[in-house]
Amino acid sequence: MPSGAHQRIEEIQQTLQTIAGLDGWLFYDFRHSDPLAYRVLHLNPAHHVTRRWYYWIPRHGQSVKLLHRIEPHALDELPGDTLLYVSWEEQHAHLAQALTGARRVAMQYSPMNAIPYISRVDAGTIELIRSFGIEIVTSADLVQQFEAVWTDYQLASHQEAAEKLRLIVDEAFQHVRRCMLSKKPLNEYGLQQFILSRITHHGLTTSSAPIAATNAHSADPHYGPTSGSSADICHGDLVLIDLWAKRPEPGSVYADITWTGHVGNTVPASRQRVFAIVKAARDQAVSFVRERVTAGEFPHGADVDDVCRHVIRKAGYGDQFVHRTGHSIGEEVHGNGANIDNLETRDSRRLVPRTCFSIEPGIYLPGEFGIRSELDVYISDRDALVFGQPVQTEIIAILA
Repeated sequence: MPSGAHQRIEEIQQTLQTIAGLDGWLFYDFRHSDPLAYRVLHLNPAHHVTRRWYYWIPRHGQSVKLLHRIEPHALDELPGDTLLYVSWEEQHAHLAQALTGARRVAMQYSPMNAIPYISRVDAGTIELIRSFGIEIVTSADLVQQFEAVWTDYQLASHQEAAEKLRLIVDEAFQHVRRCMLSKKPLNEYGLQQFILSRITHHGLTTSSAPIAATNAHSADPHYGPTSGSSADICHGDLVLIDLWAKRPEPGSVYADITWTGHVGNTVPASRQRVFAIVKAARDQAVSFVRERVTAGEFPHGADVDDVCRHVIRKAGYGDQFVHRTGHSIGEEVHGNGANIDNLETRDSRRLVPRTCFSIEPGIYLPGEFGIRSELDVYISDRDALVFGQPVQTEIIAILA
């Protein structure tokens, strides 16, 4: 048995023993319906698994694997006793047997689907476990601790990615400048492809193409140019770029930033004014996190969203800030830790040390332009750190 698997289960049990009234953590999967289970338990996600499996980690004692007889080796990486089933009756009976004595169990469940990242167990399975007289509680905080907390290697990989993305931002705006001065045609798709080429050049990889958007397109938070549909970049345009990448090695984590520029010598006052509001909201959120963490208090993700959103609402643009303030960052660009959100969901999870999230307020004026400013915040035990300096303080005048 790999020692790493034993160590992970021991760590989980040690944590369970610190949570009053929690009897254990039950994992369930059907055809990779719960990717969190594979991440937390360090299972190979490439395993070919076609039948339901359960893995029970009690507060004390031996773990239990419940597997179908035609796939008895599906959880060989993990320690524990094994129960095998064929019929659904056997499955139910063995599951009740494994959970004997448990009254309060954590699962990948979120009441009212408040945090959809955690809602991985289907309603029928929840009903089945409840039929044994068991109360199910959300595993949201457990998942955050065992999936979203970074190692030293991951922190170093993030720092490198953030520094390189900052360099790519400068390269992208320089590319726009060269094209404008040489009167070489450039459209959003061409700029996107240039950014992708620089990501590769700098030894990074990305899950999807970056955003390169001008003018009214920048007012669409998830706009993406294509080779067949892309606006030309011209003098006087606002250019928004949003890029995310990480090192290709297993375990590496993402950095994710957004910058805006103006194709001209002088940025129009209307754009400067909106950027100033977005920047103030961004900086207020970062300051709030830093002050609380420095004092040894870790706010909820929703609290940080409230602080940021208040600045934009007070300026009269609340209805134009149409997404959460930020998202967890990990091995996926949208990670599984606490999100900075009290709009799309109410993320009541506390931010915890050694996790990272974006702060990215935006104001989007349909038919005109959108401004978003995004940076990443890493929380240590007593500080909130932003890598990839300097952060944006004003719209870049690309031809200045």
